[in-house]
Amino acid sequence: MALHDEEEGGSRLWRGMRALIFGEDHDATLRDKLEDAIDEADAAAPKRGDLSPLERQMLRNLLHFGNSTAGEIAVTRGDIVSVPASISMDDLYLAFADAGHSRLPVTGESLDEVIGMVHIKDVFNAHVDDGFSPTLRDILRDPLFVPESMGVLDLLARMRQQRIHLAIVVDEFGGTEGLVTIEDVVEEIVGEIEDEHDEQAGGMIHLLEDGLWEADARAELDEISREIDARLVAVDDEVDTLGGLTFLLAGRILAPGASVEHPSGWRIICVEADARRMIKLRLEAPDLAATALGMTEPKP
Repeated sequence: MALHDEEEGGSRLWRGMRALIFGEDHDATLRDKLEDAIDEADAAAPKRGDLSPLERQMLRNLLHFGNSTAGEIAVTRGDIVSVPASISMDDLYLAFADAGHSRLPVTGESLDEVIGMVHIKDVFNAHVDDGFSPTLRDILRDPLFVPESMGVLDLLARMRQQRIHLAIVVDEFGGTEGLVTIEDVVEEIVGEIEDEHDEQAGGMIHLLEDGLWEADARAELDEISREIDARLVAVDDEVDTLGGLTFLLAGRILAPGASVEHPSGWRIICVEADARRMIKLRLEAPDLAATALGMTEPKP
């Protein structure tokens, strides 16, 4: 489905829900009017000097920006890269090199005990200062600690006010639930921001043999459908990665060796997972999957 068709379908769904909840004759809010105007511009022929499709999409994102919470946009606990407070400076240099991040949370006994964060700029300055031999605690900074329910507008305001660009999202018991950077917040408006350190989606997909692929669970479905099979698409507008699609189809995190079948006939097999997420998945073509299950005879 084309991007425009997906957006138009989502807008029609929203209008239908709005009519069902509030009635057809309810007073439209400014948000409603702006979204309707954007929809009309999407459907109309392009006009010279008008907003581009990208600008309209950013406006649409901005209209719903305030509806998101810190918990919804956070990097999940299982994907957080952290370092222990006991780490040596030499190992800290290596940790930054491996992570490719500019900030890392520092933990005590576990990830639920975040005692601070360290910025790569401070690490670099300490490394090049001949007259200073610091320890990690000398360059430790305080992150923000925010509840899952905090709205992203409030989160952005706090980050700007306190000039802290990393927040630890905590649950009602004070445990670490996720991590949010200011980049995550901005991406809610402008879309995905990739830099030279981000792994390309194409590098997450590997052909093993005819009809058999292996992919990172974070691989984008758009890339999967282009590289492997156009039928391997999301069955839900909210899902955009292979791992998300697999979870939606199975209704759970698959254990290694477990599998689920996509409506197209492709079978998705979990290769690697932990308690919180699937990490690596294998894709078997319909004919290959059917053969493995004893449903058809192998092709000569």
